[in-house]
Amino acid sequence: MNTKKEGKLSKSDKPKKVGEILEEQLETSLHEFNRPYSGLFFSSLNAGLEIGFSILLMGTVMTLFGDQLSPEKLHLYLGLCYPLGFIFVIIGRSELFTEHTALAIIPVLRGDVHLKDLFVLWGIVYAGNLLGGFVFSLIIVKIAPEIGFISREAFQALAQKVVDYDAWIIFSSAILAGWMMGLLGWLVTSSQETISRIVVVILVTFTIGFAGLHHCIVGSIEVFSGMLASPEIDFMEYLRFQFWATVGNSAGGAVFVALLKYSHASI
Repeated sequence: MNTKKEGKLSKSDKPKKVGEILEEQLETSLHEFNRPYSGLFFSSLNAGLEIGFSILLMGTVMTLFGDQLSPEKLHLYLGLCYPLGFIFVIIGRSELFTEHTALAIIPVLRGDVHLKDLFVLWGIVYAGNLLGGFVFSLIIVKIAPEIGFISREAFQALAQKVVDYDAWIIFSSAILAGWMMGLLGWLVTSSQETISRIVVVILVTFTIGFAGLHHCIVGSIEVFSGMLASPEIDFMEYLRFQFWATVGNSAGGAVFVALLKYSHASI
């Protein structure tokens, strides 16, 4: 029997308006500003640990199939491995610095929180992500070569794919990656269900990985693991990469997503 509602979209099926997405972003971000620092830190620590599984999968594929595949196919397969850790982190709602950058700056633009509070929040999330990544690197570099699923040569190769560029290239590439991560946070908010969110995460992060764009948290694990596994990667290379990737990611998310989306949605 037909009803009056037949043929109409339910509220949950209707696409969200830009203003609705902005309000959800603001509500979520203000919740993070009001969280205890300890809870925020452990959430970001968890994210740093979980995102390392992208490196685990990439290193395993490179070790097992690197000599059997053409460079083009290997590059494609590594790109397909890249989203794994992001799915764990974003769908699991842990705090990731590059996704959070654009989200956290919107309340500052509206005047709800002070700039000082933003830097405190960024510092906690960033430190937790890095520390989680360091712990993951220490674990995986210790056990993976012994078991045999990732070789030390694979760790070195993954690190060199990240650091073998001039500083301005890393910075420019990181701007694009930060831009895409900020868009990812916006698109995840606009998505209606978990499957849609997973698809969005895969599409965006695969593009970042396949294009070889620089991500300061995943890249930190790649370079730090390479430094632990091989003398060819030194600490100054790690610091150089980390600085320019962090600045670029932050600028990309803050300017091209937070500022422009807020300007558009608030008019």
